[in-house]
Parts: sequence; C-alpha cells; structure tokens
Amino acid sequence: MTAPAKGDDLVPHPVKDQLPGIDYCVNSNPSWLEAIILGFQHFLVMLGTTVIIPTIIVPQMGGGNVEKAQVIQTMLFVSGINTLLQTWFGSRLPVVIRGSFTHIIPVLFVALANRFNLYLDPHLRFVKTMRGIQGAIMISALIPILLGFLGLWRIVVRFISPLSAVPLVTLVGLGLYQHGFPLLAECIEIGLPELIILVLLSQYAPHFYKLKRPIFDRFAVLLAVGLVWAYAALLTVAGAYKNRPPKTQFSCRVDRSGLISGASWIRFPYPWQWGTPSLEAGEAFVMMAAAFVSVVESTGAFIAAERFGSATHIPPSVLSRGVGWLGVGNLLDGLWGTGSGSTVSVENVGLLALTRVGSRRVIQISAVFMLFFSILGKFGAVLASIPLPIVGALYCVLFAFMSSAGLGLLQFCNLNSFRTKFILGFSFFMGLSVPQYFNDFVLTAGHGPVNTRSIWFNKLMLVIFTSPATVAGIVALFLDLTLARNHTLTRKDSGRHWWAKSRTFENDPRTGEFYELPFGLTKYFPSF
Repeated sequence: MTAPAKGDDLVPHPVKDQLPGIDYCVNSNPSWLEAIILGFQHFLVMLGTTVIIPTIIVPQMGGGNVEKAQVIQTMLFVSGINTLLQTWFGSRLPVVIRGSFTHIIPVLFVALANRFNLYLDPHLRFVKTMRGIQGAIMISALIPILLGFLGLWRIVVRFISPLSAVPLVTLVGLGLYQHGFPLLAECIEIGLPELIILVLLSQYAPHFYKLKRPIFDRFAVLLAVGLVWAYAALLTVAGAYKNRPPKTQFSCRVDRSGLISGASWIRFPYPWQWGTPSLEAGEAFVMMAAAFVSVVESTGAFIAAERFGSATHIPPSVLSRGVGWLGVGNLLDGLWGTGSGSTVSVENVGLLALTRVGSRRVIQISAVFMLFFSILGKFGAVLASIPLPIVGALYCVLFAFMSSAGLGLLQFCNLNSFRTKFILGFSFFMGLSVPQYFNDFVLTAGHGPVNTRSIWFNKLMLVIFTSPATVAGIVALFLDLTLARNHTLTRKDSGRHWWAKSRTFENDPRTGEFYELPFGLTKYFPSF
C-alpha cells in the first residue's frame, strides 16, 4: 500500500445524502428475534411520555389512579393504531406516534375551565372534562388533515432548505431539555446511574469488547433500564425512602405510581368510552394551535428519521402525506379520548440512531406491543411503573441524538458564508430565547406576555411561542427566503440544490424505493 499523499488528511469529509453507518435502513430488516426485541425496546422508550402526560393532566381533571391507568391504556392503544397507519400509509418512515407535550397547555386550559367546577364528584368531573378535551381535539384534527391531504403543507415544505431545516430539527430535540436532566435529578441516586450505565454500554463497551454481533450498543436501553430498575427496587425494599418526603418517594420508589392497583386485568378501549364529546369554540382554537405546532415539530422529526433510517431526503408530497395521517391520528385521539393529541415520538427517533437500526418493521412490531399491553392492563402497568428519573436519563441521550440529526444537515450548507452564519445563529438564539421569555413571564405574572380580554387567544399565543422548534423554524425559513434571495450564491449556500432531486419520485429512483405506498396507492398522492 502506498503512503497517503501529503495533505490528504486535510481533505474535508465528503457530503453524504444518505447517512452511512446504519446497519438496517428503512426497507431492510434484522432477524425476527432481533426485530421483536428491538420493537419491545422502542415500546419501552415511548412508554415514558405516555405515563408523564396523564400524570400531569389527569389529577387536574379530577381523576385518580384508576382514571390515570385508563387514560394510559387508551393512549397506548391509539398510539399503536396511529403508528401502524403512519408506517403503512403515511410517511412510511420508522416513526412512533405518541402523545404530545405540546397539547398539555390547551388540555389544562380545558381542565381548569370554570364550568367544570360545578361537579363535586371527582369521577364525574373527570368524565365531563375528558368530553370537553375530546371535542377540542377532534376539531383541531382538521388542521393537519387539511394541510396534509389538500397538499398545502407540501407547498410550504418545498421552500425548506437544509439551512432552514437545521434549527428546526435541532431544536425539536434541544427544546425538550426540561424533560431530560431536570427529570433525572428528581431522584439523582437512580437517575444518574442510569445515565452513566447507558453511556458506558452504548458508547464505550462496543470498543472494549469486540463481539460478533452488536449487543451492548443495540440493546443498551433494555440492559441499562433492567439493571437500574432492579437497583431501585432493592432500595425500595430496603426502606431507603421510608422516611423521605412524599415527592421523593413518588420519584424514587417503584411502588408509588398507583398504576398497578388502578389498572384492570383486561380492558379494551373503544370510541366515545367517556360519553359524547362536548365543544367550546375558544378551547378548540387553542387546541388548533397545538395541532399546528405538532405539525411543525413532527416535520423536523420526519427529517431526522429519514436520516437515521439511511433513506433519501423525504419528498414534500410524502411529508404532506405524513402530516395528513398525523391529523387522522389526532381524530382518533379525540374519538377514543386519550387526553392529548398526537405527534412523532422524538425519543424513538433518537433510538434509531442509538441502535443504528432504522427498520420500518421494528417500529411496526413496537406498535403491536402497544396494542397488546394496552389491553392487558396489569402487565402494561408493571412496565409503566418504571421511575420517571430513569426515563429522564434515557431522554438525555435520545434527545441529544435527535438534535444531532439537525446539526448533521450543516454538511449541505456553506459555513463560510456570513449569511449562513447569521441565519443559523439568529434562529437558534431566538428559538431558545423567546420561549424562555414566555415561560419566565408566566412564572412571575401568572399569565403570558400576550394578555388580552380573550383568554383563548392568550393561550393560543402561549402554545405557539413556547415551542423552540416552531419559533426557530419560522425565523430560519423567513430569513432564508428573504435575506439576499436574489444573490446568485445564496441557493448553494443554503444547500437547496442537494434536495432538489428528491422533489419527485421520478428524479431519483431511490425515492420510490423508500416512500412508495403499498397496493399501488402512491398514484392517489401525486408527488409533483
């Protein structure tokens, strides 16, 4: 072998329109046994958010442990259906659809409405509140359905370049930082070991122990959660938290969630199980804002999933199709009464990178686990009782991987351009600073900066401007389309030409390989 020529080590890394190093892309599948284990791992990861959201909203609705367990079962069931619909007929990407953090503000707006204070019986108040939430979510589902299936979102995303996508995708992950280490630190003695073990198993162990098959990195979540969960159980049994404050016991003990006692052995969630939905116009408008924010954040998650699935760039028509089916998911959320709308699971997108398996089949198997454990309530409740600091430790790694997908798009941009530097720096700063301002204002004043006589309008603005990804995405897109737009170099500076060939199925034969619908249905969703 000849020695490398002088200066070869200074050659920049080549641009890759498909991410290398992925063991299984969207269309390739591991063995059935490995796929089942990986599917269960994806189910375990999405379970954290599925528990966190009802834990926040159900007590405000008047519900107890029984109602919380029922909402979790319902959310799992509908998430399983939505995930299958999205992977079969939507974007066809390996994404899990789960409850949305964005919907917490409008849900609490409904739950704390004065009209529900008339009901003194807690269960009756819960049922009446759930009906109000259902009606608002069903109406808000029209936003993504119309944007997606009428092709309106396709028109919008055609203007997105790699430059404007960087802040959007990156802050979809970074914007959830409050659910990472702050959640871990609620019980540092189990959260921190979980984080350390997860990093050691996934990043260090594969280099120290060369195995024929990847074990430590591919199943790091299962191994780490199993070890630390057992450790937390030993601390609980040993009485380590016997005389600690109630908040500490709730965070650290493995027997304080109340889900196992509240869950039924077998329960089949069904539409309108809480009764006929009700509707208030103002609440519907606030929920529409959450649905729009969910569309924006899911767009960033779709782009990240495409990268970690080693697929070509997702065409605008496929993104619009995925958003349309996301709207159908929101409609099902309203029909069943999950207490929240739907979005793409950010943590599961990060898990694609951690395992280097972007297989669509694995995600579909995880959806089967969701359906199974949603019906067999006691078994699902055992898994859902994992202490939340363990979940927070997982998020520290998985949200970080999600953010890295956005930073990876910088390879398509001209980083030596001051136009590029301004758009990136300004959109990142505003995406972090504006939501922080809104959140701090609420803490000090008890209401948002927008404080008109219309309460629903105030909440609507709060929902939009507390989303870092939405603020950063809007700022980056506006600047990219208006700043020195007529300059001959700006198109290449933004990396727009790298994604031009993925605009239609005809330009790149690989596009159809990843995104074609089954049964010849693609012709009903034109890609031009």
